[in-house]
Amino acid sequence: MSSALRENVPENPWRDTHLGRLMGDALRRFDARVLALMARNIEVPLALSNLAARAQVSAAHVHITRHLPPQGARLTELAASAGMSKQAMGDLVDQCMAWGLVTREPDPLDARARVVRFTTTGLAWLQAFRDAVAQAEDEFRGAVGPEVATVVALGLEAYAS
Repeated sequence: MSSALRENVPENPWRDTHLGRLMGDALRRFDARVLALMARNIEVPLALSNLAARAQVSAAHVHITRHLPPQGARLTELAASAGMSKQAMGDLVDQCMAWGLVTREPDPLDARARVVRFTTTGLAWLQAFRDAVAQAEDEFRGAVGPEVATVVALGLEAYAS
């Protein structure tokens, strides 16, 4: 763009500082830190640790970790909980199955349906996720102070409900 055209373009600092942008940036930073901590966790199986370290595990994969209850869930329930399409969640489940994190088993209540459940490896991954989230939250509190962290948490909880 020529300098003459740039002079006529109004400044839009709000595009970089609006609340949605800031929350998105913060979420990406938080998720990246959680995945980095998981990559270094000795309790995480080496193959999964290597995937996390090489950024092969993304925030999308974290949706399964965040939303799959320990007792398991049908794919449609899991997708709805994560705010994803059934097809997109199915693709993530297939990838997580290949990594040994989850399995699909017959639903005891409906022979036509399948339930996605964590494997033993997946439960170790879930514990590593829990530990990493706790550490990342502690680091957040350390960076912004306990009072600001509490206000942020309460504000986000109120806004999300």
